[in-house]
Amino acid sequence: MSPDTRNVAEMDPLTQTRTAAAAAPSGDLRAEAERALRALVGSDDAALREDQWRAVEALVAERRRALVVQRTGWGKSAVYFVATALLRARGSGPTLIVSPLLALMRDQVAAAGRAGIRAVTVNSANVTEWDQIHAAIAAGEVDVLLCSPERLNNPAFRDEVLPRLAADTGLVVVDEAHCVSDWGHDFRPDYRRIRTLLEDLPRGTPVLATTATANARVSDDVAEQLATDGADVLVLRGALDRDSLRLAVLPRADAATRIAWLADHLGSFSGSGIVYCLTVAMAGEVAEQLRAAGHDVAAYTGQTEPAERERLEADLAANRVRALVATSALGMGFDKPDLAFVVHLGAPSSPIAYYQQIGRAGRALDRADVVLLPGPEDRAIWDYFGSLAFPPEESVRATLAALAEAPDATASTARLETAVDLRRSRLEMMLSVLDVDGAVQRVRGGWRATGAAWAYDAERYERVAQARRAEQAAMEEYERVSDGEPRRAQEDRDSGSERPHREGGHGCRMAFLRAELDDPALEPGWRCGRCDVCVGSWLAPLPTGEEVEEVRARIERPGVEVLPRRQWPTGMAALGLELRGRIAEEERAEPGMALARLDGLGLAARVRDALAPRPDGQEALQVVPADLRPAVRAVLTQWTPGVDGVVLVASERHPALVEHLARGAAGVLGVPVVGQVAAAPGTSAGRHDVNSAQRLASVVRRLELDLAPAARAGLAGKRVLLVDDLTDSGWTLTVAARLLRQAGAAAVTPFVLGMR
Repeated sequence: MSPDTRNVAEMDPLTQTRTAAAAAPSGDLRAEAERALRALVGSDDAALREDQWRAVEALVAERRRALVVQRTGWGKSAVYFVATALLRARGSGPTLIVSPLLALMRDQVAAAGRAGIRAVTVNSANVTEWDQIHAAIAAGEVDVLLCSPERLNNPAFRDEVLPRLAADTGLVVVDEAHCVSDWGHDFRPDYRRIRTLLEDLPRGTPVLATTATANARVSDDVAEQLATDGADVLVLRGALDRDSLRLAVLPRADAATRIAWLADHLGSFSGSGIVYCLTVAMAGEVAEQLRAAGHDVAAYTGQTEPAERERLEADLAANRVRALVATSALGMGFDKPDLAFVVHLGAPSSPIAYYQQIGRAGRALDRADVVLLPGPEDRAIWDYFGSLAFPPEESVRATLAALAEAPDATASTARLETAVDLRRSRLEMMLSVLDVDGAVQRVRGGWRATGAAWAYDAERYERVAQARRAEQAAMEEYERVSDGEPRRAQEDRDSGSERPHREGGHGCRMAFLRAELDDPALEPGWRCGRCDVCVGSWLAPLPTGEEVEEVRARIERPGVEVLPRRQWPTGMAALGLELRGRIAEEERAEPGMALARLDGLGLAARVRDALAPRPDGQEALQVVPADLRPAVRAVLTQWTPGVDGVVLVASERHPALVEHLARGAAGVLGVPVVGQVAAAPGTSAGRHDVNSAQRLASVVRRLELDLAPAARAGLAGKRVLLVDDLTDSGWTLTVAARLLRQAGAAAVTPFVLGMR
């Protein structure tokens, strides 16, 4: 380090800003920046785009804060790695990059290494390395630290590592910064904690926020949150057209038709790509069907193990597979410049999410194909995920009260489950939001109430919900874009969607997406000249007839294993129940079977319809629908559980349906219906959308055996088929099986119509 540079590093931030800018004339600094870029990308003729250079200049010479909103593949990561190289050369501390996904972190560490930048990551996949990494940071041996937003609120990291980073960091980068905005609380609540981090930075510390998926509302919100203490924020928004992408939409169709089309035409796409599905179950089933049709594909979801995810990403990057059939878990951060196609079997819930996902394709290709095959189940899936938004005020207040009453106002998540009726994932999301809001604090072993006043921001949560509904309506509108079709359909107005009219999207799919993202470069009347609306469809029509029926027969093959519960939830004693540890083998259910998963394909739609609530004034379905009976018979005869009798779980939702299912199963197996597990007098079914401990407590207090004396006397040593309509948490089947086993049954095997 030169003496001049050392002196600059020791000055106060304002003097440092002026001196650094004067010491590095614009021309010299740009030349230095482009040398760093060439090292980063491994190309001797690489040059910075004008907005890339403007951002680097703002960060390095002016020590400003900047928001860069540019299309996927534009080179946003080059900005912060080049800026890091220049800042480190001038004596600045390490760069902190808040990055949302492991795939993104792996790619960024590799990119930094190519430029000689020492980058490390702290995430859930390298826990054993954390102490070593923290020591390297303290010793000044790290140029870049990448961490997840949740890591900012890990007690040890927040209290021991983050203060040193905030004091010494040379640059803070917030990647995928749209998650900072209001709507992001559903995705990564701890992104909102970044504002606190920014407020603690020394004055003059440069900050860069980047995203490809922000409309004007989100961009303004993120820029406002960057502007702590009146900081000047440079906003650079570029054109969002992706001139390599060729967009098309096929008519809405059922799953069998869409899979048949894809199985026939996957081979016609060049290169390798991604097939997106809306649920984990769908991704697995579609991958299975495509493999059966001879395609080399694999499923990739949020339930895929981290090591397997990394292997699958590498396989796709090296074209060792034709496609990954993925949920949105394969999204932000996956970088394959020659990804040749993206197909969606089912539409994402917003044009913003859709643009982000299709942006994986065509970064280094002249053409990449993007095809949407929407399904009739899309809106139901959107509604389900929307139902998992921020909980109602009474649930939040109950959580705060439970914390306040706990010893030292501190409790683990498991302990809170015994006092609050929220599922674990939703409870943890809510606690993260409360943490950001200052009402609670994450501590070792759980959560602590701070005692700070907290107000339920119903207006904000409703605003987020309205934005979500408007985005769903816009996604359905995208499907209908055609030359000459009105931009806003009457059905949207009838549904109460409050969507502003946007100019520029009429008659072109890419123009529609650019308009939805408020692309500042979109000119009135612009058309891409590539999509199926601009030039006509180049896709084969959806199939009919025999090939569809062959797929339908495969995906409607009935039977999904129902695994028994093996462990009681923690803390049941707090609910007055002495249930702890492993469920005794002699009280446990056997592995059972469901006709279909409700979030799957094939039979799932018919099972969902059979179990769906009926309109007011109409009774629930009285019998198993005729078109499901062959599937019931097939599962029971092929599975052959070998039972001596049938016991049903009396249902409040579908009493006649469950009785009909039980008697039908008994007839197929040639055994009698010997009784039921029913509700104790004066009890009700209780809610199902609650956490595991609360659901178990409700079930234990409600269920009891209802067997005739002769049936109870003859139960010893018998094998029982336990019949119900639906399994969700699994506790009804677990408790019912335990009652039967305690009464002498040798084995209890569950059979249900649907599994959620």
